[in-house]
Amino acid sequence: MENKENIPESNRIRLERKTIEKMIYLFCRNKHNSNGILCDDCNQLNDYASLRLLNCPFKEEKPVCSDCTIHCYKPDMRERVKEVMRYSGPKMIFKHPYLAIMHLIYEKS
Repeated sequence: MENKENIPESNRIRLERKTIEKMIYLFCRNKHNSNGILCDDCNQLNDYASLRLLNCPFKEEKPVCSDCTIHCYKPDMRERVKEVMRYSGPKMIFKHPYLAIMHLIYEKS
């Protein structure tokens, strides 16, 4: 995944960006019948989530978003990401096991 903003990126943020991107692709492919290319709405959501992560003030110490005290997403975008996570989250262990396990580890730490 390319960091278009040229913002320094920690390993944690890179992994989070990759995870949300995979979740959005999985959601879009199954819900919007896309074939490996994000629809405009999902592409907008992916760009938004990526930018929010790149600008996270916690960097390497970032909690999972559901446990964060800041909640930097706009309410409508937060609802869209929640929908994606509710759908894609359970499927990630089969599609992207490493990312799913790492997310669970970060969630528990």
